[in-house]
Amino acid sequence: MRLFIFGAGYSSKAFVERVRDRFEWIGGTTRSAEKAEALRALGIEPFLFDGTGAGADISSALKQATHVLVSIAPNEAGDPVLNHHGDDIAADNPDWIGYLSTVGVYGDHDGAWVDEETPCKPVSKRSIQRVAAEAAWLEFSERTGLPVQIFRLSGIYGPGRNAFENFKKGRARRLIKAGQVFNRIHVDDIAGALEASLARPATAIFNVTDDEPAPPQDVVSFAAELLDVPAPPEIPFETADLSPMARSFYGENKRVSNTKMKSELNYKLQYPNYRTALVSLHVSFYNTIST
Repeated sequence: MRLFIFGAGYSSKAFVERVRDRFEWIGGTTRSAEKAEALRALGIEPFLFDGTGAGADISSALKQATHVLVSIAPNEAGDPVLNHHGDDIAADNPDWIGYLSTVGVYGDHDGAWVDEETPCKPVSKRSIQRVAAEAAWLEFSERTGLPVQIFRLSGIYGPGRNAFENFKKGRARRLIKAGQVFNRIHVDDIAGALEASLARPATAIFNVTDDEPAPPQDVVSFAAELLDVPAPPEIPFETADLSPMARSFYGENKRVSNTKMKSELNYKLQYPNYRTALVSLHVSFYNTIST
């Protein structure tokens, strides 16, 4: 089997680490020559692709790919992979296509539970573009008969991206907004769900998320407890100094169900909630700062 990745970033690299022994060759795109060498060091053959036009040699690589993972955000022109390499993928007939999306497509549901059947009502521009990209990929699947699996990811964290890192950088804050909850997903569970989906190459949508939507301040408090440091003071959301993008995240409040992922992909989460994950991450974080 041969895997081609559009957008070899944080989540995609975790997937590669998990499945590299299953693929005889792995290629992936990046936007810069500097990052290309880093991919090569990971055993990923690099290809340059900035989304504004077809990437050099990508068409040829796709002819050999049995699996295609798309981890590139859409823009105002639509999905850059479909726009510039959709015909290549259609002609090359891969066994599996995965598209990484976001639970942001659901929009705000006032803290209620949502699942894959819940109508999308995106709020932010980026989420509106994601809904359009999902629709384009589903139309592509219907038109070509190729299997496309859409994975709606909740807030991604893991090694190098977690509450401990925020403490280390002096950026840990406890923002308080009444009733606000978020789902999260450890990057290793993204990789695990993607691996499980390889055995089920049928067009479908899956929420890839943990079991426990929780207030963001609880995560910070638990991390502080593990670090044995005082928790940061509480800051009311209304008066917090936030970027427009950060503030927009708090405009969406929902609890995301992962029942379909568990039942149809038969996947058991390695980190079902933030506590199990932070306990594990704390060990590696402590080793990092003590060496």
